[in-house]
Amino acid sequence: MVKCDKKVKKMLCYCHSKEDFSQCCEPFLKDQKKPQSPLELMRSRYSAYVLGDADYGDRELIQEYAKNVTWLQLEIIEAFDTCVEFKAYYKENATIAMQHEKSFFVCEEGVWYYKEGTLYNTKIERNIPCPCGSGKKYKKCCAKT
Repeated sequence: MVKCDKKVKKMLCYCHSKEDFSQCCEPFLKDQKKPQSPLELMRSRYSAYVLGDADYGDRELIQEYAKNVTWLQLEIIEAFDTCVEFKAYYKENATIAMQHEKSFFVCEEGVWYYKEGTLYNTKIERNIPCPCGSGKKYKKCCAKT
């Protein structure tokens, strides 16, 4: 006789916070609560892009990315006050690329909004773990293709 395991397997959040999605970004995407900091807004925006959730944020941009891009990883470099610096890795066609940005946010009437960002022309470092999740170094994995 096979026993049924009643434990519910939790899904880690797309934003790589190592928290459960239902406790991290999902409440923001479902409009059940509002981000309380630029970091929470940045993470939830990334999750919206991963899911192609065009109702959360810039509809046209999210829809365009959803057609052409598979998001792989979000790396938060620094977060403070009204600014979050991050690297977002993605796969477009057969190529892995990265968006390195310092995003600026504004809080109006208790709600955080993305204001603008500064993009950096940064290359993916060869010796980092490959953003595809293979466990290999980038130079021995996706950089070879």
